[in-house]
Amino acid sequence: MKLHTLWQEEARRRLEQQTRRHFLRDGMTGLGGLWLGLQGSGALAAGAKLDPIQFAPKAKRVIFLHMVGAPSTLDLFNYRPELAKYSGKECPQEFLEGERFAFIQGVPKMLGPQFDFQQHGQSGAYVSDRFSHLTKHVDDMCFVHTTKTDQFNHGPAQLMMHTGHAILGHGSMGSWATWGLGSENENLPGFMVLLSGGRRPRGGNALWAAGHLPSVYQGVQCRSVGEPVLNTTNPAGVSHELRGQAIKAINAINQDAHATIGDPETLTRIAQYEMAYRMQVSVPEVMDVESESPAVLEMYGAEPGKMSFANNCLLARRLAESGVRFIQLYDWGWDSHGASKTEALNEGFKDKCRSVDQPISALLTDLQQRGLLEDTLVIWGGEFGRTPMQENRGGGEMAFVGR
Repeated sequence: MKLHTLWQEEARRRLEQQTRRHFLRDGMTGLGGLWLGLQGSGALAAGAKLDPIQFAPKAKRVIFLHMVGAPSTLDLFNYRPELAKYSGKECPQEFLEGERFAFIQGVPKMLGPQFDFQQHGQSGAYVSDRFSHLTKHVDDMCFVHTTKTDQFNHGPAQLMMHTGHAILGHGSMGSWATWGLGSENENLPGFMVLLSGGRRPRGGNALWAAGHLPSVYQGVQCRSVGEPVLNTTNPAGVSHELRGQAIKAINAINQDAHATIGDPETLTRIAQYEMAYRMQVSVPEVMDVESESPAVLEMYGAEPGKMSFANNCLLARRLAESGVRFIQLYDWGWDSHGASKTEALNEGFKDKCRSVDQPISALLTDLQQRGLLEDTLVIWGGEFGRTPMQENRGGGEMAFVGR
């Protein structure tokens, strides 16, 4: 009996959940304390204070538009006029030495911008003619062309993009944001995911997984066609009240298990059962785009009952309005390196641009009209861009557009 009691105590100690409050409390005795020690013995004794934040944080939620397969930023936002002078010429050898590229054999030829660029807005930002609708919003955007990764395969690059690591097992940025900021709506998950384009990202569910965080912070995948969230609808003959009684009984058993073992994941399971029960009412309501006016549907190019990026952009606004903290949209089909060597970007790339240009513009307009854009961070990007060479699209650069 004594051995069993010792085992229980050890289990509780090992499985104690690390909360935000624990982190802030213990940080002074960890790296935070070490940093203060390096500043000199008088740092705290003299009553020194950290510099105040110069700009008050404004973002309350994130909408992340990820173009799966890597859009060519050189043909959308990252204008390189000097590159046009070298288009069709062999790549200088110094650009190849010590570098790793996908699909390159021999000495590739350079490839300049394939579409016309013009400056827009008061900022004079360059945008290609592929995004004619989005040009109306350039003064509300921040273009970042300096983010790099050494991953040139889609799966690892997507993991790097969303978790900061090229291998499985780490929490996604959506999970970390939800962990850090919590949720604004107890009837909806804080982190929700929508897919379009016909396929899933190569990184799969790991892109919205919680990693070593409690699983309650993982993303919940939704659908714009059919049942909004799988397995939330009651089977035939089971009423909402009966389901509530069943969940109450299950959670009572889980509470006893937690009292005995102390595993924090048991509390997560309890919370997820209760959340799923509330979602049976809240999710169908928030996912019903048919309740939108014809004018709003036309602005987005949305068609109720269809799986599309336009529908998902409209759903993103509805989720943001409902208090969801992190909304992730994945649009598959941006892998354009399969075209011939004489034409690096095929019709598929142009089609993808047409399919997202109007919905993204509508999303920004809609958020602004409803007073949500001021505290919503909208991010656009892919896992990488294309190199300035004909034979290869994979490589390094990622581009983001946000507010």
